[in-house]
Amino acid sequence: MPELRYNNTLPAYDMIEDISEQPTLLIIDDDKIFCGVLAKAMTKRGFSVEITHNIEDALTKAEAATPEYAIVDLKLDSESGLVLVEKLKALDPGTRIVMLTGYASVATAVEAIKLGATHYLAKPVDADEIMAAFDRISGEADTPISASPLSVGRLEWEYIQRILTENDNNISVTARILNMHRRTLQRKLAKKPHRN
Repeated sequence: MPELRYNNTLPAYDMIEDISEQPTLLIIDDDKIFCGVLAKAMTKRGFSVEITHNIEDALTKAEAATPEYAIVDLKLDSESGLVLVEKLKALDPGTRIVMLTGYASVATAVEAIKLGATHYLAKPVDADEIMAAFDRISGEADTPISASPLSVGRLEWEYIQRILTENDNNISVTARILNMHRRTLQRKLAKKPHRN
């Protein structure tokens, strides 16, 4: 709650935020515009927000002052945000982490949760969904089951993601295992996955 303090130089009360009482939030996403919009939205919801766009900068900030909350994008340029989830949890097991991705897959969702993420959300996502995800402490038994099976395209996408995850996101090794040309695999990974 902001503190009211009288300022002798002004004929009114000033509203002063006590920043030390705000929960700290670190946002890590290489999309700078998305980061800026999300930072504003989360600041309005009472967080003291820091932004970084890569794993190295995120770790430097987290080592200097461990965040209470973190929002981590799965795909950070050529790096995997899963690495960062693990490192943030090693710094402070109490950090609540929500992983975001435009490339959702079952394999990466499972790995994110196993590594310590509180929740995993597919983009597009808004600040209210992230707030709700931070509050999740258990699964929901009433989550609806899809009425239709996954499409062939989606099954292929999930399989590729599983092999990629099992090989620490090494594209060359994954391409060899899948008996696929490296450039073909990169093209498939650059495409948005099929919805079902």
